[in-house]
Amino acid sequence: MDNWLSTLMTASPTEGYELAIKLARMTVKKTQADAAIRDRLRPDYAENADSLIAVSAVVATHFATISAANGYWARS
Repeated sequence: MDNWLSTLMTASPTEGYELAIKLARMTVKKTQADAAIRDRLRPDYAENADSLIAVSAVVATHFATISAANGYWARS
């Protein structure tokens, strides 16, 4: 298993949000390892509002986790 996620710590909320998107994308990649199948399915969800809203919810959940891990980027 590769170590692509070494930490949840990020320097800023923007970097945290980018990491949240990466987590969501990696989940799809790990769940459906066949790139050809992912490519074939992409048009089905790319134009489906419910699918796009669902992925937004997944990213929001990941972002909440990353935000908590980073102490909400609070300055002491």
